[in-house]
Amino acid sequence: RGGRGGRGRGGGRGGHYPGEAPATHQYSPPAAVAHAPAPAPPQRGAPAAAEVASLSRELQQRLTVQDQPSASASAAGPSAAPPALAPSSSKSVRPPARPGYGTAGRKCLVRANHFLVQLSHKELCHYDVAITPEVPSKGVNRAILRELVDVFHESHLGKKLPVYDGRKSLYTAGALPFTSKEFSVELKDKDQSKTARVFRVAIKLVGNADLHHLYQFLEGRQLDEPHEAIHALDVVLRESASSNYVTFSRSFFSPLLGQPEIIGDGIECWRGFYQSLRSTQMGLSLNIDISATSFYRPLMVFEFVAEYLNIRDMSRPLNDPDRIRIKKALRGVKVEVTHRPGITRRYRISGISVAPMKQLTFAVDDQGSSKISVVQYFMEKYNVHLKFVSWPCLQAGSDSKPIYLPMEVCKIAAGQRYSRKLNERQVTAMLRATCRRPHEREQSIAQMANRNNYGNDKFVKEFGIKVNCELSTIEGRVLPPPLLKYHDSGPEKQCQPNVGQWNMINKRMVDGGTLKYWACLNLSRCHMDVVHDFCHHLTKMCQNIGMYFEPMPVIEPFSARPENLEQALIDVQKKSAARLVREGEGKYLQLLIIVLPDRSGFYGQIKRICETELGIVSQCCQPRHVLKNNNQYLENVSLKINVKVNGRNTVLLDALSNRIPLVTDKPTIIFGADVTHPMPGEDSSPSIAAVVASMDWPEVTKYRCLVSAQLHRQEIIKDLYIEPEKDRPAGGMIRDHLVAFWKRTNLKPYRIIFYRDGVSEGQFNEVLLYEMDAIRKACQSLQQDYLPPVTFVVVQKRHHTRFFPNEHGNRQQTDRSGNILPGTVVDTKICHPTQFDFYLCSHAGIQGTSRPTHYHVLYDENGFSADALQTLTNKLCYTYARCTRAVSVVPPAYYAHLAAFRARYYIEGDASDRGSSSAGSSTRARPVESNILPNIKETVKEVMFYC
Repeated sequence: RGGRGGRGRGGGRGGHYPGEAPATHQYSPPAAVAHAPAPAPPQRGAPAAAEVASLSRELQQRLTVQDQPSASASAAGPSAAPPALAPSSSKSVRPPARPGYGTAGRKCLVRANHFLVQLSHKELCHYDVAITPEVPSKGVNRAILRELVDVFHESHLGKKLPVYDGRKSLYTAGALPFTSKEFSVELKDKDQSKTARVFRVAIKLVGNADLHHLYQFLEGRQLDEPHEAIHALDVVLRESASSNYVTFSRSFFSPLLGQPEIIGDGIECWRGFYQSLRSTQMGLSLNIDISATSFYRPLMVFEFVAEYLNIRDMSRPLNDPDRIRIKKALRGVKVEVTHRPGITRRYRISGISVAPMKQLTFAVDDQGSSKISVVQYFMEKYNVHLKFVSWPCLQAGSDSKPIYLPMEVCKIAAGQRYSRKLNERQVTAMLRATCRRPHEREQSIAQMANRNNYGNDKFVKEFGIKVNCELSTIEGRVLPPPLLKYHDSGPEKQCQPNVGQWNMINKRMVDGGTLKYWACLNLSRCHMDVVHDFCHHLTKMCQNIGMYFEPMPVIEPFSARPENLEQALIDVQKKSAARLVREGEGKYLQLLIIVLPDRSGFYGQIKRICETELGIVSQCCQPRHVLKNNNQYLENVSLKINVKVNGRNTVLLDALSNRIPLVTDKPTIIFGADVTHPMPGEDSSPSIAAVVASMDWPEVTKYRCLVSAQLHRQEIIKDLYIEPEKDRPAGGMIRDHLVAFWKRTNLKPYRIIFYRDGVSEGQFNEVLLYEMDAIRKACQSLQQDYLPPVTFVVVQKRHHTRFFPNEHGNRQQTDRSGNILPGTVVDTKICHPTQFDFYLCSHAGIQGTSRPTHYHVLYDENGFSADALQTLTNKLCYTYARCTRAVSVVPPAYYAHLAAFRARYYIEGDASDRGSSSAGSSTRARPVESNILPNIKETVKEVMFYC
């Protein structure tokens, strides 16, 4: 399989694509054309039409293995419309088998937070649960089932201890005495003012979870993972924790698991643990990790408001911006009223009143003819004298029938997670509270596993499960760092990083950019003499490490107030343009250095205006760094500036000497893709997709970027390929990048490597089906017989596997931070039983415990060996442009994340600080306009502006 370069028919130097689309940045459909472009004549040696058809059929067959429509598709009938983003096929796919284990590198032993699980041969029965009336809350559902088990355990359940997933599935070890039965359950409400509710619970036998197929799968004798059996066992292991702790996703939190720590603005950090059952080569393993998240402090609401808004004088009214902030912070939060001693009553906040409390009245009769003020009502009814009458009231109930609750009689109910974005101070406090060195984290995980006491857990014992509470010891390998090439004019022409890092001393950039036309805008309170001095030192640094940097700016640096930011940027552009007219046609401002304001909140606006309105590439600098003029900071800024003016900082020596298998032997393009989603609670914002692609070969260091907006929380990238219509040609981001690669290199890629970030395991098949289909169609839209082989790799950082050195403190096994050495790769024991995946810790730790990145190959036509792909991925991690350190994620995926993150600034401003994550199914998708992202200007989009 490794020698299949011939699959890329018609590739190579001088080849051309028929019907090229113009290169665009945000992907919107191409403009209408009068005539579709005519196909190019076949190249010499091009295959016959029959062979092309055969190749296309072979690719389709290799992508799909099951031709029967799914049951759901059949049941939907002929009139059912297919999903908007699904490919035309509903076939399932199967990732490639592991091509053997890697052998490159030095062997080492590491410990992983995976705990071996042993099963008994007890029958695992599955029952369907239907609760009437339906309850959306898992917690309430669990409470109903707990009450049912308490009441009917001996009389109707045969003394079985069932476990329940909170939705539809209940599992027992052995069959219940019935196949179907309905129970009546009375559930008392915590709110003492409410009467007990009665629910009907119908339990019906579905069948047995197939443990035989699970054993077959774990032994590698069956390829399809029996998800139902694993889910059932996972529910068993989570049952006790689900009953005792606050549950969020797969993590559990409680003050009992660690003292909460205040992180500011009415929020505190709770500790807990993550737990998930995994199928691995060594059998079933329980992945346990310590976890932490933010919760509302159980404060009186007026105390929360004062802390959240930093109010000292509580007699002053809240202005509209403050009221809106509080409304966003408290919407959906449950509060308990305190003005009725001995009675617990809870309300869910739906909003904040517009008028202050002293102006609020409500009807006291059904006709609404008689009204009373809130202040008077509380005095007469409860003898409560309200103090903060100039503040608004909390509002519960509906807009048509609001319930007004004074903040001073409401307390935030304990145990409510804070899901909004933390501010910088809170993030710092959270990191300070949770950051633990490797030996401390390993010790905490071991203590948590022992605390969970699986051996005496009544549910675990009921099902005959045993959990080994020792961390797993695994054999890994440390891959060597690559040699990096620098310019021959420097004292050091090549460099081998030491423990994942190096510096620019005695080195010059391998391809220093040329920066003739630049300017500087100061938005801070720094004196202009300080700014001039900073620009001088930055210029010298860039020159010293290999750039041509014109010492004098196009216009004299000047200051402006942050409030006048937009006009200041326009003035810079106009003055620079007027000056450059004298230089001749085609000259433009290449870079604007901006000293940021002293307060945060302007970065996103700056980038939006510069990149989408003015066509200026910018480099922002924090005023505290401008004041210090630190050489390390200047060096890092220089690295960013160089790639923003189309330079290259370093390249892999192996790339220049044709020693990277399946990359340097034939023209290869490497893609990175990511989708970033809005924060929870932002129901109308779109998701942003970004796709980057290497534009140089064999160096693979320059990455061009395309971004697009798509449906809210939609994970599949819809604009990878856009079908042709009668009034427009084919388009899409893959096609656009392939054309750009050809224009830059005069080569067509023989091979495609696609690193896809942000996909969860449950989305593998869906994403692969659609996106692989889009890649194939994009290639064939350029030339009918153009089918370069593709390797599709999912990149996952959002997992909880951690590695620890076998001997803490042994400098042969650890870096300075106490973490495992950079380059450590693991593809045995805790990895997938049959599929091609591996964990790679490519970076050196700085603080806390390093998180390895998980790479899972979903499709591989290039025939990578384990060593070839692991080594390539590790080497690429040393080519990241923004620093002289190996990074933790392969750079194409990292760049795609940065680009998607940047594009969110264009529509949301600085409130968009969020990571990419897999889209959940709990939030309803909402349509967004296809042109919601403003176009990035031509002078910006062809360089690595997002660095």
